[in-house]
Amino acid sequence: MQTTALYKALGLAFGALLVTACASKGDMEEGAGSSMTATEQQANEAADDAATRGVETASLSGEALQAEANAKLMEVTVFYFDFDQTTIKSDSKAALSAHAAYLAANKSARVVLEGHADERGTVEYNLALGERRAMAVRRYLLANGAAAGQLEVVSFGEERPAMMGHDDKSWSKNRRVEVKYQSR
Repeated sequence: MQTTALYKALGLAFGALLVTACASKGDMEEGAGSSMTATEQQANEAADDAATRGVETASLSGEALQAEANAKLMEVTVFYFDFDQTTIKSDSKAALSAHAAYLAANKSARVVLEGHADERGTVEYNLALGERRAMAVRRYLLANGAAAGQLEVVSFGEERPAMMGHDDKSWSKNRRVEVKYQSR
């Protein structure tokens, strides 16, 4: 059982390192720093842990590790935004890169990017904000290998809240883009 957990940790570590190494070519942010994301830190910690225990990693297939890591990242389908912002957060980029890699490898896959906003602001403003957020995710996916024909953008503004309430916690869950696959 410990071996399985170790293989999973190593798989995630290798996949995260591979995704972040490949993602630098399509990074959409200006002035992106070299600070490590939480995913990279976890990957490095898992690799260090394996090395200190003398675990043999050469027997693992690199493709299998990458596939497992990408599968974990693909489970993330909701991406959150700060108040009145359309900038993709750095902790979302690894998962978005995994989605882009999947779309690049599977040309028949189609995805709808649903943009949302919290209840503050007018209906028209929130519809436009939801669209700008979805378009930011679309641009990131395009820059990282997805094809334009695979992506559809829809904005729901404030009309479909993920969480009811009139407080910061509720609002933070409603400022999002959801990635919904039509076919895989």
